[in-house]
Formats: sequence, C-alpha cells, structure tokens
Amino acid sequence: METAAKPLKVTFNGPANHWTDALPIGNGRLGAMVWGGVASETLQLNDDTLWTGTPGNYTNPNAPDALLEVRKLVDNGKYAEATEAAIKLTGNLAEVYQLLGDIKLEFDASHLTYAEETYHRELDLDTATVRVKYSVGDVEFTREHFASNPDQVIVTKISGSKPGCLSFSVSLDSKLDHHSYINDKNLVIMEGSCPGERLPPARDANGKSKGIKFSAVLDLQISDGRGVIHVLDDKLRVEGSDWAILLLVASSSFDGPFMKPLDSKRNPTAESISALKRIRDLSYSDLYAHHLDDYQNLFHRLSLQLAKRSISVGSLEKHASAETDLYLEGCKAYTVSTAERVKSFQTDEDPSLVELLFQYGRYLLISCSRPGTQVANLQGLWNNELHPKWDGAPHLNINLEMNYWPSLPCNLSECQEPLFDFISSLSINGRKTAEVNYEASGWVVHHKSDIWAKTSADQGNVDWALWPMGGAWLCTHLWDHYTYTLDKDFLEVKAYPLLEGCACFLLDWLIEGRGRYLETNPSTSPEHDFVVPDGKSASVSYSSTMDMAIIKEVFSAVVSASEVLGRKEDYLVERVHKALLRLYPTKIAGDGSIMEWAQDFEDPDVHHRHLSHLYGLFPGHTITVEKTQDLCKAAEASLYKRGEDGPGWSTTWKTALWARLYNSNNAYRMVKKLIKLVDPDFERPFEGGLYGNLFAAHPPFQIDANFGFIAAVSEMLIQSTIEDLYLLPALPRDKWTDGCVKGLRARGGVTVSICWKDGNLHEVGLWSKDQNSLKMLHYGGTVVTANILSGIVYTFNSQLKCVKKYSV
Repeated sequence: METAAKPLKVTFNGPANHWTDALPIGNGRLGAMVWGGVASETLQLNDDTLWTGTPGNYTNPNAPDALLEVRKLVDNGKYAEATEAAIKLTGNLAEVYQLLGDIKLEFDASHLTYAEETYHRELDLDTATVRVKYSVGDVEFTREHFASNPDQVIVTKISGSKPGCLSFSVSLDSKLDHHSYINDKNLVIMEGSCPGERLPPARDANGKSKGIKFSAVLDLQISDGRGVIHVLDDKLRVEGSDWAILLLVASSSFDGPFMKPLDSKRNPTAESISALKRIRDLSYSDLYAHHLDDYQNLFHRLSLQLAKRSISVGSLEKHASAETDLYLEGCKAYTVSTAERVKSFQTDEDPSLVELLFQYGRYLLISCSRPGTQVANLQGLWNNELHPKWDGAPHLNINLEMNYWPSLPCNLSECQEPLFDFISSLSINGRKTAEVNYEASGWVVHHKSDIWAKTSADQGNVDWALWPMGGAWLCTHLWDHYTYTLDKDFLEVKAYPLLEGCACFLLDWLIEGRGRYLETNPSTSPEHDFVVPDGKSASVSYSSTMDMAIIKEVFSAVVSASEVLGRKEDYLVERVHKALLRLYPTKIAGDGSIMEWAQDFEDPDVHHRHLSHLYGLFPGHTITVEKTQDLCKAAEASLYKRGEDGPGWSTTWKTALWARLYNSNNAYRMVKKLIKLVDPDFERPFEGGLYGNLFAAHPPFQIDANFGFIAAVSEMLIQSTIEDLYLLPALPRDKWTDGCVKGLRARGGVTVSICWKDGNLHEVGLWSKDQNSLKMLHYGGTVVTANILSGIVYTFNSQLKCVKKYSV
C-alpha cells in the first residue's frame, strides 16, 4: 500500500535565533526573511535595486603599458615578478548590495506566555507561503506571508481564533539613512537612501545623497466592525481586531546601470503609493490567487520523488496526474524540524530530504530572479547587512554562472532573463574597458561586478581580480539557452550579437605564443597560486587550462550559431574557425591529472576549492566520456587529488563533475557531503553544509550551492546534447532505488519524464512543445533513435521501445 509523500515544507518548532533560521520569501525584486518571533516579530526586507554607489568609470588609460610589462615578464618566465606587476592592471572596488529594512511587529504582553509546544513555523514550497502558528491560552494565532510577483507586494495576514483577540503595533525601520512617518492613519511610509559610495554616504553640495533613494509603504487593514487603529508617532497600533492584513510595497530611484541616481526622474514614494492603489481594493483571497497562479505555473512544471527501497512506481501518466502518488520513505512525525532532518541525514540518508532540497533550490530561483529584476547575486536576493561578505556582489568566476545552471534543465528558463539583461549591460561598459585597457575590440568583463555593470578588474589580489574571462563564461549561457529552447529569434536578436562581441575581444586578447599556439597572457586560474621553480609563489602565467576551455566553448558556440543563422561565411566566423585550431590543448600532468596551467607547476594547495581546470568537463563540453576517455581519466585523477572538502558551491560542482563521468557513487558522496548541518555559532569557513533553513553555507551563506545542487542532481538523472539524451547516467541505484522525475528539460527542446524501479529504467516519456526533434536515446549500452514530433507525448519502456504516444 502506498503512503502519502512528505510535504515539501521547511519547518521549525520555534522562532528563529539566527538569520539563517528565518524563512525566505521573494517575488524576484522584493524579498523578506520571516523570523517568526512571538511577542516581537521581524520581517527583514530586501529590494534588489538597493546598492551603494553610482555609475563608474571602468577604464584605465595606463593599463596598456602595464599590460606590455606583464606580458614581457611572462614571456621571460618571471612569473612571480609578473604577478607583482599585474597589480597595475587591477581597478576600483565593486559596490555593495544593501538591505531595505524591517517590518517590526510588537504583540501584547500575553504573547510572552505562549505555549511553546503549540508553535509551528513552515515554508510551504508548493504555495510559496510562510506560516506561523502558536497558541496563547485558548487562542490560536496564525500568520501567513507571501511575496506576490504579479501584484508586486509582500503580503502578511495575522489572525486569531477568537473575535477581537488581535492587538499589536507595526512600524518600519532600516539600518540605512531613513525616516518614517504615518499617512492617512493606516499607511507607514519609510523613505531613505543608499550610500553614494562604499564608505559613509556621499552627499552633494546641496546636502542630497548621491546614492539610490528608496521608499517602502506599508498599508494596514483590519477586520470590519471590530478593532481600531491608533497612530503612535511613527507606529500604528491595532486594538481588538479579528484579523489584520499588511501590504508592503517598495520602490527605488534606480533607473538602470547608466543613470546617476541624482539624475533619475523616478519618485520612489509616488511609485509605491501608486502600486498600492492598484491592489488596495483586492481581497486577500484575490491577492493569494494571483500569487498561486503565477508561482505554481513555474513550480509545478517539475516534480521529483525518490525512494531507497522497492516501491510501486506506477506509470508516467499516473505520476503526471498526482503530486504525491509515490511513497518515498518511512514516515516520520512532522514535529521533526528540517534542521533535525539535515542533522540525521548522515545516518538515515532520507531521500525525501534530497527532494526537498532540490525543490527548495527551484523555489529560491523563482523567488529571486524573474523577468525585469536584477540578477541573482551572491545571496540571491536576501541580505541583512550593510557590509555583506564579498559585498553580496555577482562573482563571475563561478558563482553567478552556478546561480543559473539549473534554470534550463529544471524548467525555469524565464528565470534566466535577468542574466541576459545583465550581459547586455556588461557588454556596453565592457566595450569601453576592452578598448581603453587592452586596446582590443569587442567587450570584456572580469571576475566581479555590481548593479552598475562594473567590467574592469576589481581591486585586490591578482589571483582573483585579474581574470578577463567573466564575460566569455557568461556568453556560454546564451548558446545553452538556444540549445535547450531552439529559439532562433533569441539566437539571432539577443545571443549572437553578444557572442560576436565577446569573440572579437577574445581574438584580440589571444596573442602569438609558444609552438605556434595562440595564448592568453597574462592568465590566471581563478583564486589559485602556483610555485615557480625558484620556490616563489605566483598566480600569473599564460594560457591557463580554464582560459583555453572557456574560449573553446565560446568559439564553438559562434561557429554553431553561425550555421543555424546562415552566417558561416562571415569573416569573423572564419577567424574563429582558424583560431580554434590553434588553441592550447588540455594537457595531462605527470601525476595523471589535468594540468591547471600551461606548464606543470607545483601546486601548493592540491585541495583548493576551485575546479577551474575541469571546466571542459562541466559545465563545458570539450571533455566527454564518449570522445575523450584519456582526459576523463585525468579529470577523475584531478577530482581525487582535490579531495572532497570545500565550501558548498565547490561540493556541488564536484557532484556535477562526477555525474559527467557517470560515477554515481562519488556523485552521491558529494550530495551527502553537502547535507550536513551548520551551527551559525560555530561555523568554519570553507567547510560547506546547510543551515537550518536549508540555505547553503560557504560558510557564510552563499546561494550558489543551492542552485548548483539542483543542477548537479539533474545531471545525475539526465544529460543531453542537441542530438543525444542519456538516461539515468549517474543514478545512485542503492540510494535512490525507485523514483520518478517529471518535467526535466533536455537540449533539443525536449521535456523528459523518467520512472525507475529497483535501480533500473522503468519508463521514459518525451515531449516537445514546438519543435520536431530527432534524439538518440542512450541507456545501459542501448542506443535507439527517436523521432519526436511536436505536440505528441511518447512513452518508451525499459528497452527504449515506444509503447505509447498521444497528442496534447
């Protein structure tokens, strides 16, 4: 007999003690962390447009001379000296992501004596709703919180089980420069500004802040006929109501990365009040229905169910019609918090927790990256500090890209749109940086950016700051989007012009090098040093393995895109073709691992967190089991050499790399490595793990591992090219013995659903909405050709024989 699956909920049995115990909600632009306090509650707020600074100058006219000096030192083998000289090529610091503020709720003194055993706090992933429940005497209090994308509002409903039992005060506060006031007896308005520079707020001669201005407006509604609202300075006080609804809207003066805040014509308060007027007459039920329709249209596209012992998996049709028709694992009492489940995973290896973490990652991406918003930054959307670690800024040497790895395979392609808008802005500033700093055409971006589309090298150590491959790596996402969607208009209008500009820079950046190869000089392997023969430490040399791998991906994308668009005779494409043949090949070191640099330098930190030299294996495609077995063997040696320890994002990258090698055991070992509980009071950097709310830890919190995890699990279940589809290539059969996944996306415009039983393929369904597709299906040594016509669902059995098809 099948038993209902565990609900997709992150749960707590008490209020948050740390920020990483709070529960996140977001609509892409606005976010909140719900602490769930009883007598005193905080909703910590974020707006993704609130940053320090103003548009910057990302050029350095002295850079060309410094570049010549560094290149000469590299040519002469003086790598330590080149590293020292390369500091002249670094630039100014990136700006800093800020917070918006807090909604503060203060309840009457009776709440101090609530019954602790009645407390429950949860984030329901199915509805993107946070709920808090507890009892005071014989009254049960309930709070619901959600962030609506269609109505651009954060909504809170507070109610009690007895008439007239609800009394509390509400106010807005912020760590930023601000002031709050009451308007119309039920509006709390907070106005403020971000610092105009990284340090204390800059002001012009008239005393106006040069930074981004913001406004948050909170509307308070209470039950009709019962209850009263009092104004207390900058607070509102509710007495004797049945329920209350809080609507929080916010806006800023940010008007794009090229507009100075002082020149912006936007009025944040007027915009916020206007937004509030548009929704003020909507009922709570209307707002919630809009929210669910929007959110579930995205979230319900994909379901995953796993079990580690034999069960009845049913059929794909049954799986498609029911969300919880598959028994996952022995039922536990749901009084067990999610943190306790994480803590026990090392012994029970509960596969339903893997499901929860997988869908939590999809929830976070939906909540922090929507069309028209900013890109998901280092913390996605959520931040409670004026000086977040690493500025909360997008880092382009792994972190930003990892944020968007799952958007295509996990059926959330719309969530990728902010990335493409960001790349477009970067290409504008990056063209100036390329021209002035490097006397090159095209456009360039380095390792770190911000809301102002910073493209120059950051200020700091050369081993991370001097890395002009950021734009190139981002461009691979443009081609990936086409391979998944086959959207020719997107390729022609959006992607190809950006790819062309990137390729132009790379062609100019490459110089004649040793052995008639084209090389990059200077070149680093992100954040990693090497030891030169005389014992000195250095990071600058030439043609790092990652440089070459990324350039190969970009050039291959340009060639393939030109064929789709009928432009393969273009002069640029001819140049790219020729350059591809002259790039340094990936080399194997004396110890059998992939060489990280063009020379087999001594590595002072073999367990380094970055896997940059394995880019060609994942997310790249130049190292494959089918075509480069020698390099796959060397990649395996590299992974063993690197070891299993590292921050969360490194752990999930290793998971994906092992999956590409079809090594299910080691891929699963890394899954297990990630799912360990981090205590915020005793966290240690670079050790990875998960916080109680399932935020991934570096530590501290970085959201990239949440996204890297779901991308890696997707790779364990399916891998694809435009022509090929590999089924269950790295399934840990003894851990996830039975299971079903419905709604994964594969390259070639195909949606994939798979059920397996006793560790073996049971059934697979394929569907293409808009495109006819010819796919080579691979499973267990069997290869068949499937002609997939658009609008028809095809079902294949365990022998890959088509047993059913029907139109949709």
